[in-house]
Amino acid sequence: MTYKNTGRIVQIIGAVLDLRFESGLPALYNAIEIPNGEEIVVLEVMQHLGDNTVRCISMHPTDGLKRGMEAIDTGSPITVPVG
Repeated sequence: MTYKNTGRIVQIIGAVLDLRFESGLPALYNAIEIPNGEEIVVLEVMQHLGDNTVRCISMHPTDGLKRGMEAIDTGSPITVPVG
């Protein structure tokens, strides 16, 4: 079983989300996944704001996301399979 760094949504403004992580901030450009029903919303960390908070840009529509939802740090940047 691997440890997952998890946080919570604290603010949503359009495609920009602020997330708070209690056990360590994800690195800049890391991919963050938020389970939203049957789909997973992928975010990219853009800025460390302080107070264990990061600002992210969503790669998907943010409809249905709410404050307090769990966010999971993948530990790596967004990747796209090629070839």
